[in-house]
Amino acid sequence: MAQSAISLCSKALIKLGAHPIISFTENTAEAQVALQLYEATRDALLSSYPWHFATAQEELSLLRDAPCADYAYAYRLPNDFLRALSAGVNSNGKGLNYRIYERTLHCDSKNVVLTYIFNPKEENYPPFFDYVLILKLAAEFCLPLTENSSKAKHLEQMAKEAFNQAKLIDAQQNLPQTINHFPLIEVR
Repeated sequence: MAQSAISLCSKALIKLGAHPIISFTENTAEAQVALQLYEATRDALLSSYPWHFATAQEELSLLRDAPCADYAYAYRLPNDFLRALSAGVNSNGKGLNYRIYERTLHCDSKNVVLTYIFNPKEENYPPFFDYVLILKLAAEFCLPLTENSSKAKHLEQMAKEAFNQAKLIDAQQNLPQTINHFPLIEVR
């Protein structure tokens, strides 16, 4: 079922034992806490693991001004960029030496393909991620709304367990990585 930011926050509030919200602009403590904590919690969870549903590749746009040191070229990062996974040249999305400064990628290549974590729309989250996010939000909302630290710790533990399960599910959606170059085998 497709979710929205409001429905995810409402489910987290219900899990916590609080009242659900209809809008972030409501004049309630629940709405204010959800408004203040939702985006940061979501982005931290998205960038904490290379989720397949939130991974993209893009050829970056070269910036006119070159970096002042270390690298020859600078590229603009995508608007929805959360975290870099790798960078490559032409049709290869990995193997390039690079560094990220502020909102730019610096390297010595004239073209760059970046593999990165982005922020997809909530309705595109798979159910296993929805569940982790709901538990993580409930854990984050708990102290400001209930001041119950033992309940917050319990919800955090549940979120960690769900996170580990979600990583396993997500990992099964891709072929296992092969070892392309392994010197010990080549010696034989």
